[in-house]
Amino acid sequence: MGRIELKTAQELRFMREAGLVVAGIHEKLREAVRPGVTTAELDAVSSDAIAAAGAASNFLGYYDYPATVCVSVNDVVVHGIPGGYRLRAGDLVSFDCGAWLTRRGRQWHGDAAFSVVVSDPWIDDAAFAAGERAAAEPAGGGQDPESAALRRRRELDTVTRECLWAALAALATGRRVSAVGAAVEDVVAARARELGWEAGIIEEYTGHGIGTKMHMEPEVLNFNARGRSPRLKKGMVLAVEPMLVSGGIATRTEDDGWTVRTEDGGDAAHWEHTIAIAEGGVCVLTARDGGAAGLAPYGVAPISLD
Repeated sequence: MGRIELKTAQELRFMREAGLVVAGIHEKLREAVRPGVTTAELDAVSSDAIAAAGAASNFLGYYDYPATVCVSVNDVVVHGIPGGYRLRAGDLVSFDCGAWLTRRGRQWHGDAAFSVVVSDPWIDDAAFAAGERAAAEPAGGGQDPESAALRRRRELDTVTRECLWAALAALATGRRVSAVGAAVEDVVAARARELGWEAGIIEEYTGHGIGTKMHMEPEVLNFNARGRSPRLKKGMVLAVEPMLVSGGIATRTEDDGWTVRTEDGGDAAHWEHTIAIAEGGVCVLTARDGGAAGLAPYGVAPISLD
């Protein structure tokens, strides 16, 4: 394992600036998601938001990636390339994007992802923490296959989002990076008993350290692995990003070298935030409120870096 970059208090504030740019990109994307919009049009929304913030995309051109946001629809787990596909009501779509700002001659990066079922009302973190969920099933009920599939997509999205917040809260109270994987597994197991089906945890794509580069040490696993993981230290910044699927966890990468799909055609959801381990607590850098609403159910109050 390489060196883990530890940030000063000022450097964490620079990263908070970048994180708020990413939060702004997400807000614009949520406003733009609707049936009929193309994924390329959504990339333009992301590009415009980055430019308006005076930032730069850390996705565009990364190993020749051709867009500012990954748009992954239904069975695409991650790295979906925006193009001519028009979203349809009921699609489960994940958006993964980031940005960097230059401060004192160095790049400072932010990275986050969210999923949404097209046409469902947006549920913010405060409402989510209070137990609210997406709209009820359409008239006709949950007996026909289409309604059952839509319900499963909503459940998958909800479980993945809960995994993210449980993992972020675990970093506030845990001692090692492995707290993330333990929290994700606990949520998946608990929700399986409640829902009657168990989401699969993607293992080959993980979270990561972040700072002066988008991808840095340490690797942040979304499952429990044998062996010791790095101890949490003040100044660490991690991108935590559970990816769950409704079926098997085997994946394949398309010929474009980027688009990752489930082998069995099962749906996927992806949620991510960048979190700082700071003096006195944690701050979710890519959440507008620093993570206050999402962490509250776990008894965690973030510190302010603003």
